Amino acid sequence: MEENSRIPVHVSIIMDGNGRWAKERGQERFYGHIEGVESVRACTEEAVKKGVRYLSLFAFSEENWDRPQAEVSSLMELMVKAMVNELPAFLENGIRFIVLGNRARLDDRLNAEIDDCMQRTADCRNLSLVIFLSYSGRWDILQAAKRLAAEAAENPSGLQDIMAMSTDDFCRYMSTADIPDPDLIIRTSGELRLSNYLLWQGAYSELYFTDTLWPDFRAAEFDAALEEYAKRDRRYGKVK
Repeated sequence: MEENSRIPVHVSIIMDGNGRWAKERGQERFYGHIEGVESVRACTEEAVKKGVRYLSLFAFSEENWDRPQAEVSSLMELMVKAMVNELPAFLENGIRFIVLGNRARLDDRLNAEIDDCMQRTADCRNLSLVIFLSYSGRWDILQAAKRLAAEAAENPSGLQDIMAMSTDDFCRYMSTADIPDPDLIIRTSGELRLSNYLLWQGAYSELYFTDTLWPDFRAAEFDAALEEYAKRDRRYGKVK
């Protein structure tokens, strides 16, 4: 969070409740995912308006691959369509698009669309919209450790440097190396857990839980979370 500012630099959202929202309306689960795209648009627009610099969204976890194949395929197709449809708005509003996660599990078409969208928005500066796709916190820590181990194997004489590393040094190996840790993590739908999300990066994040299902989470709900965040006293383990 910027000094003397009540607006978080980085807001992250665990988007939960699409399936329940659809079920309450007698619809298939996918109907909730479609409506959830509207919430993404609303929150992105509100983040720009409020001066948030980074908005990250937990779109699909490593564990979600265990869902029925038909649902997974539909979700991936929805992501492709959403990127294509939203790209003009990203460019018009200065929104940089970033995808982080285990992209090796994504198909070639989706990866191609991601690369295109990321490249074309790379110079946008108003907001960085970070989508965590095929992501888990444990995966992120493990891949960072593997990268560090591979580096050590290539240069055994550097082992002493590794042993002297600080947590800040280790952060350079995380998938989020170029992104500030989230100031605020929001979870919708009434669930009270992080579900293997940003376990390292969220160590000192403020947590905000709401019963609102994700398709109903729009600008007013986003603002309510920011207002609650402004009341928090962040001490980072220190005494003020």
